Amino acid sequence: MTKLRRLHDEQGQSPWLDNLTRDHLRSGHLERLVNRGVRGVTANPTILANAIAGSDAYDDQFAELVGGGATVEDAYWELVIADVVEALDLLAPLHEASNGGDGFVSLEVAPALAHDADASAAAAADLHQCIDRPNLLVKIPATSEGIDAIRQATSAGNNINVTLIFSLDRYDQVIDAYLTGLETFAASGGDVSTVHSVASFFVSRVDTEVDRRLPATATGHAVKGTVAVAQARRAYAMFRDAFRGPRWDALAARGATVQRPLWASTSTKDPTLPDTLYVDQLIGPDTVNTLPEPTIDAFEDHGTVARTIDESAVGAAAILTRAADLGVDLADVGSTLEDQGVAAFTRSFAEVLASLQAKVVANA
Repeated sequence: MTKLRRLHDEQGQSPWLDNLTRDHLRSGHLERLVNRGVRGVTANPTILANAIAGSDAYDDQFAELVGGGATVEDAYWELVIADVVEALDLLAPLHEASNGGDGFVSLEVAPALAHDADASAAAAADLHQCIDRPNLLVKIPATSEGIDAIRQATSAGNNINVTLIFSLDRYDQVIDAYLTGLETFAASGGDVSTVHSVASFFVSRVDTEVDRRLPATATGHAVKGTVAVAQARRAYAMFRDAFRGPRWDALAARGATVQRPLWASTSTKDPTLPDTLYVDQLIGPDTVNTLPEPTIDAFEDHGTVARTIDESAVGAAAILTRAADLGVDLADVGSTLEDQGVAAFTRSFAEVLASLQAKVVANA
């Protein structure tokens, strides 16, 4: 049995692939990864931009779309949606076999909508209506405006992957948005058992930003590379607390499912850290870890399958306190990374549209 399969079967964690390309779909590579134990797929504007720019597999469809009068941006969405639908259908048997627990594919709303709640919620509804698959998750960034969009989208019965979460305060707002959305949907007569959500808590980028801010002292060095895991473990404790008690029990009685924490950005950016750090240290039930393929290969080679997510809660809290004592404002780290994440996705989206426009000009 592969370690990916053991993660799910022994520890209750779902490993997903953080990549989606047409080449992988056509070659059967994604199907082979699913057979190894991958249970879902995530993508973001940067991943999709790289997929389109790095392959000629999209050229014929793009030429046909533009030749038929589609704008470059409309053609982009058609290209992306075609890949997402193919991946959704590939994962549909897993989605059914897991009673809707896995087999999801995530697609993000346009990055330009990150600070427009109503437009984000409307875009999520449009994508769900267009694609019409029960295993689609639409990604909405957890900006301050995104929190309201998540609430709106959930109250409409849409599956949402809440992305770009970097702080515990924001995560608390995400949980409340999901619960409030479910309550609103239930009150309107909706079947909450059909609504699924994950909360994508980004990990490695937190360590990168925190480590940059730590003082160059022995104490600072001792904290280096530890805050992201500590914060994620605290987030897991928040998750466990939120999804029990009277408020949750009322929703669970109607068939609601928990909003699982999803560990994202789990490839290490610091070469001095173990390459499976953000997998080995964040294993536990009712969680997802979305992994780039090199991290999957590294974990299969030398990762450890064991429950670690709730190891040393006191130790995790102490690390966060120590970082604060050293002058690291984790709330500011979160807001900085949120801004950077939105900007990076916006830039990638603009770049892929520019590259597609260049193809139009070249073929004119």
